[in-house]
Amino acid sequence: MELIQGCESKQEVSKIQKFISKFHIIWLDAESSNQAVELFAKNKLKSNIGLIDILIAQVSIQSGLALHTFNIKHYKSIPNIELIQPYKK
Repeated sequence: MELIQGCESKQEVSKIQKFISKFHIIWLDAESSNQAVELFAKNKLKSNIGLIDILIAQVSIQSGLALHTFNIKHYKSIPNIELIQPYKK
């Protein structure tokens, strides 16, 4: 969803949908959704993290997979998450 949010045309949306169709999407289960609410409540005011970023963080925590992102600062306050910056800009 976050990739589509950045699209500015129907053609871009179509390209993104084709690209992401190659990947397995991990969805939150009910328990992890509740944990995401708690995570959001604890971190929203502290780090001004957005709702989509909280959901992404919770998927990373739930799955035990590292989150590869250039937006390290948004996620630094989140416990139990492994952050990897893909490369230096």
